[in-house]
Amino acid sequence: MIRVEVAETGQTQCVLTPEQGRLLAASGIVTAVPSPYDATVWDISPRGGVGVARIGDVEVWVTPKLAIDRLLFLVGYAKNPKGWREETVGLDPQKDLVPAVAQALWRQAENALRQGLLQGYRTSEESSYVLRGRLRETDQIRRHHGRVIPMEIRHDDFTVDIAENQILLAAVSRMLTVPRLDAESRRRLTALRARLADVTTPVRGAVLPAWRPNRLNQRYHTALRLSEVVLQATSPEHSPGSVPANGFLFDLPKIFEDFVTVAVSEELTARYGGAAHPQYPCHLDEALAVRMKPDLVWMRGGEPAAVVDAKYKREKQAGYPDADLYQMLAYCTALRLPRGHLVYAKGNADAARHVVRHTGVEIVCHALDLTRPSDAILSHMRHIVTDMAGSQRAA
Repeated sequence: MIRVEVAETGQTQCVLTPEQGRLLAASGIVTAVPSPYDATVWDISPRGGVGVARIGDVEVWVTPKLAIDRLLFLVGYAKNPKGWREETVGLDPQKDLVPAVAQALWRQAENALRQGLLQGYRTSEESSYVLRGRLRETDQIRRHHGRVIPMEIRHDDFTVDIAENQILLAAVSRMLTVPRLDAESRRRLTALRARLADVTTPVRGAVLPAWRPNRLNQRYHTALRLSEVVLQATSPEHSPGSVPANGFLFDLPKIFEDFVTVAVSEELTARYGGAAHPQYPCHLDEALAVRMKPDLVWMRGGEPAAVVDAKYKREKQAGYPDADLYQMLAYCTALRLPRGHLVYAKGNADAARHVVRHTGVEIVCHALDLTRPSDAILSHMRHIVTDMAGSQRAA
């Protein structure tokens, strides 16, 4: 097994066979091109995801520039803004991404199951020779044409085989397939899977059941949120094209976009009312042929009051990419707004403001430092929201 390690914002070189290089290039997980100076050496760069993936006989590790607790904070906040702030359960800061997430999963799952498996009522439909619950008369006539037995019945069972436990089992089972899981996490997750033995084993590729937070399943909330994170990031049989890949990958641009969208929406509506619309559909032209979807549009009185776009990318050495400014100008023009807001993950450029000539439209570039403590990150988000609401009042 060949191991390739590359930083999220970096590049590395590795000696690979032509077949291994082509598999990496076709995987969609990293870019891989042969060196112009040596055909056996391949230049490898990440494509936005961080984590680990096994592609053929090559194991690729993409290490995030963020500390692991900061990364999980962003993910957790977007999943559950009102309840999950610092649910990193005392993670060792020296741990890699996969062991850290695995540790968080088994700790939260063990906390959830400390009082035993949650039980609830589940409605089942089946054919039976014994009447339980209610007879499904329409199905009885359609399937059995007047025969008395078997009977098509519907009944409620009080069982541990409910959505909450099925989601936990699915996440635990998925995590156990991730490459290079540490020994302690593997042992703990295996024990959890045994405790969930009476729960229906998830079918690979099937849609998991939905669950709703309530008073009865409150002790499961954090574990379920984290399970959803794990299920989104793991792909045991991810096949972009014809290339099988087994791994655990976070899509950082999407995570950052979700965090900004959720944090701004929550703060705007709580402090100033109105309604926040993620991925707001609008058009650039009068013929409605050119569609646009800003990450977030805040509406007040039925009219757009502010627009926000989140950008997790490396800036140019001189500042932010010009194309982002053109895009935001298009949003402001189409929505008739005097100001637009771009929120970046801070890199080598500070916050900036640009006033477009002959239009008066101002584009504000906010630089969010994700290396700071979570309270400081949320405080900065509140300042951004204050700026947005102030520009709307001034307009």
